[in-house]
Amino acid sequence: MNHSKLAPDESAGELTSHAGADDEWPTDAGRALNLLFGASDLEILKAYFQRITVAAGVTVIERDQRDRNLYLVLAGRARRVRDGVEIGEVQAGGHFGDLAMAPRPARAASIVAHYRLDLLRLSHDRYSQLTAAHPQVAIRLLQNLVGAMATQLEAMTDTVGLLLGERSLPRQTQMRAQVGADWISVQCGATVRTVLPALIDGKPVVAALVNNRITGLGSPITSQCHIAPVTVDQPEGQSVWRHSLGMLILEAAWRLDPHLRISMGYSVGYGRRIDVLAPVPGDLNELGRRLETKALDLVAAGLRGREEWWTVEEATDHFSERGWQAAHDLLRTWYGQRVPLCSYGEVNALALGPLVDDTRLLGGFRIHADADGLLLQFPRALISGVTGEAAQAQTRGHDKEMRQISRLTVDMTHPQEKWLAALGIKSVGAFNDACVKGDVGKMIRVSEGFQERGIIDIANRIAHPAGDLRRPRIVTIAGPSSSGKTTFIQRLNVQLQVCGLRPIGLSLDNYYVDRSQTPRDAQGEYDFEAIEALRLELLHSHVMRLLAGQPTATARYDFHSGNSLDTGGPTLVLDSDSVLLMEGIHGLNPRLLDDIDKTDIFSIFVCPLAQLPFDRLSRVRASDVRLIRRIVRDRHGRNHNAMATIMRWRSVRNGERKHIMPYQHLASAVFDSSLLYELSVLKVYAQRYLLEVPQDHEAFATASRLLGLLDRFVTIYPDHVPPTSILREFIGASVFEY
Repeated sequence: MNHSKLAPDESAGELTSHAGADDEWPTDAGRALNLLFGASDLEILKAYFQRITVAAGVTVIERDQRDRNLYLVLAGRARRVRDGVEIGEVQAGGHFGDLAMAPRPARAASIVAHYRLDLLRLSHDRYSQLTAAHPQVAIRLLQNLVGAMATQLEAMTDTVGLLLGERSLPRQTQMRAQVGADWISVQCGATVRTVLPALIDGKPVVAALVNNRITGLGSPITSQCHIAPVTVDQPEGQSVWRHSLGMLILEAAWRLDPHLRISMGYSVGYGRRIDVLAPVPGDLNELGRRLETKALDLVAAGLRGREEWWTVEEATDHFSERGWQAAHDLLRTWYGQRVPLCSYGEVNALALGPLVDDTRLLGGFRIHADADGLLLQFPRALISGVTGEAAQAQTRGHDKEMRQISRLTVDMTHPQEKWLAALGIKSVGAFNDACVKGDVGKMIRVSEGFQERGIIDIANRIAHPAGDLRRPRIVTIAGPSSSGKTTFIQRLNVQLQVCGLRPIGLSLDNYYVDRSQTPRDAQGEYDFEAIEALRLELLHSHVMRLLAGQPTATARYDFHSGNSLDTGGPTLVLDSDSVLLMEGIHGLNPRLLDDIDKTDIFSIFVCPLAQLPFDRLSRVRASDVRLIRRIVRDRHGRNHNAMATIMRWRSVRNGERKHIMPYQHLASAVFDSSLLYELSVLKVYAQRYLLEVPQDHEAFATASRLLGLLDRFVTIYPDHVPPTSILREFIGASVFEY
């Protein structure tokens, strides 16, 4: 919240010779000051103090300010504030700024007038004059201030003891920590940032792995551990960076206008949507500019991220007061006694991941209007550690592309969000509440029914195109790993037959080049995901023959020998009632069928898209849903453990970003394969598989994070999952397996 500030030497007039009389000072303040200093000393001190008045809301002392003034409170009340948290109160008869009498680099906390303040101010220059003229009075002044500080310190120690409970003292004062190959001695309570460099090969360190758990740099070290830096160019570091930027945007919005209601929305490529939850005066372009300016101011301020543990009741009340309904609802099924919150100042959110502990690492972004909301663009140079003005300049050339992807995301997620809103389920907390109330069966039926309707709509668009368009002869289907493409194709096949068409499948896997000709990636491994790994010329020839109505012997790839054969696959015929179904990673790439008439092609993008939010900062990520799906499927169908799946996931994601995501906006139709209830069912299987990952394994960081995600969901057993469900592709017992 904005406060006006008091200049270090601003005053409302000097204290006159009779201003110290008890009958002219507020009674309580007069008694307190007489007890603190004594009447005779007070008479001398009057000549050195200035009397000033401060309005409510004014910041008397700003944290990190370097003035050296002491203040005595005659009337009113002030708040001590550090990093947006009220850490104490000063009332009439009290004082603040004590440490300014001693050499000190900067103020440790801010002092904000809660009500109108009547103050006495002693500047350091006047204290020096007092020391020269009345040394004994100056000494007694310091002694009294030190005594008062000792009382405050005892009260603080008692409070900390109550908060810590039985764990009031550390078991050890020194700890051993392994950083890289070296073991070092660390004082108990020292923060992780003290043992790690700020940069590694020019890349900012934004978090750490402490015993393979992702941890913020401000976290204390309290036991023997292994510590590894996480830089901004690593996937875990990029997630922390983007999560932290979201928190900064929420803080900036609050400081811009406490009544401005925004929420961090879906990820959209190199950015994230910002949902505006209530009408705002003026246009969104102006709001975007103002919000960007305020956020960049907070970047320059170097705010420290913090994490605190609140009682569930305290956090519930806080979110209720702020109108954060999603967070409030989630805490209704939070089974712990305490909940972690994170903040950069005034705004608190659920701490579902660490924050970058210095906002100066968060620059280089842009915010601008986008349809009915705002679009936050990340710097494209994030992976190289460039996050300043140069990074922001690089985002400007991608506005059009980002807007296209953002618009596509809205179009893809809006239908499901609409029917979820009709069910009253707008967040994970609301979903859990519905489960507890016994609405599981209804949610499963509605969720599955919504998906079936989506498949029927796509089949109708293929069989009965609108207007003068002719019916497409080829349907290509693409989507990232574990999107449910296999089951989708089977169900689409059924619906196309209902429409009177005869679907014919053509596998792109049979059109690989000889293994010896397969391109290699940067590591020298075969890159089977590159489009150059396909025999495009042969594929085009066969497709053209099929479109001409000629029987065509398709290709076959011998995976054992690595040889590509021109024929050996099934002989296909495409008649007037047939449609060719082609599934593969390059289904959306224009190069796949670049010499085929585009009116003959209908392309479909399949992906679990619409995911529920936890609060205004965090939501379930579609990529995490797909990874959990794959962990369960790989264990059931391929006998691969969770460690192997997690270790392979980074390569899988890199392939998706390169070969699928750049073309998603070219799809003729999008099928959202997400199911409202699926994480609650997957939890039954995935939880045990993830617990099998050893803590000392590299995959443990991801396993631990996914376990935390699943913990937030009420468990649903799979008994009522239909055999035709996409979820059955991953948990087994699908009707399409036979």
